[in-house]
Amino acid sequence: MKPMLPTLKWELPNIGNWAFEIKYDGFRAILEWDDGGMHLWSRNEKDLLPQFPEIRDFLQSIENIVKKRLPLRLDGELALLENPFKANFGELQSRGRMKSTAKINQAAAIRPARFLAFDLLMLDGADFTGKTYMHRKETLENFFQNLELPLSPDPGKTELLQLIPYAPEAQQLIQTMKDFNSEGIVAKQTNSKWEAGKRVETWIKIKNWKTAACFITAYDGNNGYYHVAVFRNSEIFPLGLFLFSMSSEEKQVLTAAIKKNAANEKNGVYTIHPAICLELFYLEWDGVQLREPHFHRFRFDLAPDECTYERFRLQQAAIPEEVAVTHPEKPLWEKRPVSKLDYLFYMREISPFMLPFLSGRLLTVIRYPHGVFGEAFYQKNCPDYAPAFVETAMHDGIRYIVCNDLKTLMWLANQLAVEYHIPYQVVKSRFVSEIVFDLDPPSRSKFHLAVKAALLLKDVLDGLGFESFVKISGNKGLQIYIPLQEGRFTWKDTRIFTEFMASYLIAKAPESFTVERMKKKRGGKLYVDFIQHAEGKTIIAPYSMRGHEDALVSAPLRWEEVSEKLSPELFTMEAVLNRVKKFGCPFARYFTCKKEQPFAPVLDFLKKKR
Repeated sequence: MKPMLPTLKWELPNIGNWAFEIKYDGFRAILEWDDGGMHLWSRNEKDLLPQFPEIRDFLQSIENIVKKRLPLRLDGELALLENPFKANFGELQSRGRMKSTAKINQAAAIRPARFLAFDLLMLDGADFTGKTYMHRKETLENFFQNLELPLSPDPGKTELLQLIPYAPEAQQLIQTMKDFNSEGIVAKQTNSKWEAGKRVETWIKIKNWKTAACFITAYDGNNGYYHVAVFRNSEIFPLGLFLFSMSSEEKQVLTAAIKKNAANEKNGVYTIHPAICLELFYLEWDGVQLREPHFHRFRFDLAPDECTYERFRLQQAAIPEEVAVTHPEKPLWEKRPVSKLDYLFYMREISPFMLPFLSGRLLTVIRYPHGVFGEAFYQKNCPDYAPAFVETAMHDGIRYIVCNDLKTLMWLANQLAVEYHIPYQVVKSRFVSEIVFDLDPPSRSKFHLAVKAALLLKDVLDGLGFESFVKISGNKGLQIYIPLQEGRFTWKDTRIFTEFMASYLIAKAPESFTVERMKKKRGGKLYVDFIQHAEGKTIIAPYSMRGHEDALVSAPLRWEEVSEKLSPELFTMEAVLNRVKKFGCPFARYFTCKKEQPFAPVLDFLKKKR
């Protein structure tokens, strides 16, 4: 069965009855499931289940509760989620090209794909394609509720069959699309039927276009493509090629101008000195080629020397317009050269992964207004000049910033807040949100002690049934997190547990670990800082940069990475961004698992033993 296809437009419809869904960048697929078996058909009618065995395995795990609703047919998207609103198409393509069964299984275990269903075509053997969109959608949602499957995409949930919900209004979804770098939005007429194999006007899609101001460098008469570039340090820096969305008249005039003013022609390729400026729409840039570039307009108001790499990178970052970026060229780190523009780009890209840990917390930042080689200062009080959109909360006479959104995060980043420190509880709560063990070796050369302590803790936590998380401190240590159910456990409760675990480590390896607070008395041992886990104390947030000369990140890890081969120096901004694109976020299940943690029975046991 060929899927129904939306029509690409530049704007969402504003007349009529429409519902709106986030568009995920994946493989369009139809799940067909009956008594004879299950298949996940691609647009080319290829079964994707052999290539994505994790989907097959999950479907088989729920077969007993689904079989009474067969035959079943769902329309949706096979995707590798980066965050709840964005999928990574490049990594999905890599998965789709794998040939080795062993490599396929390994990739499925590290980063499973998900089938995101957005339409219902058949249920209980009844054909739903003739029903209205709203009837299909509501029935599909009820079906997911009855199966206790996720009602929205979530990379933190282990169920690999998830629902794409709809929104009755577009505006909030547009903001979500921008904040999370989603691929786009699909608008669907609420009374539309599902029409196999047709590209229809009752489904409209828009893309989350980025813009690039650039100039023409060449025209290839063999295929009709135009080459574009910007200036980087006075040198021409290529961005790739484009072809689409230019009218025949525009194309004719542009081609004639290039041929007339060409500096050189070779094998049908005409090169030209920078002179003709234009603006392109595109989805992403991989460092070599713009993805899905489309002509938008000529920029006769721009000179070629205004089409710079710095301007391109700022446009690429898509920083909220409420945040005015200042001095993007300023150097922040010297040992590993990082400019303010590099830092802002990192913060924008990492924001979907970092913001959940800042949200609802009293924030302390360390600002470096002159770069990390200049003087730094702690900032707790929100400054009077902060924009109105910055949320705050009073605590002990201090008006703290509470960073709940992208605008606030990027404003702080532009203020050169480099380190983000958060307490172990949310605003206005008396209770502890997580336990964190800070494993602090005396120097980076003794980082292996942190690895040793982390693995010992992991063995105990696994045995107790906890789901734990580990991250590099960004300097010389490791930090182990145990998320807790909100609103339940006190500081007194958690101190019982942290003291017990610290005592366990010291009993296990007294030659390696200590709880001695005075550095000169530690004798080169790793300090197990359980006292730091207390009311009013803070810890560096996941994905925060650190203000030392190495420009490293406090980066979440996968537990299988914690070994003697692990090194803090590996976790630069570029490396961390590449990691989340390739593997997703190792802390994806952090908030999901809170209610499942067996802390209450463990605490009861420890209290009885005291």
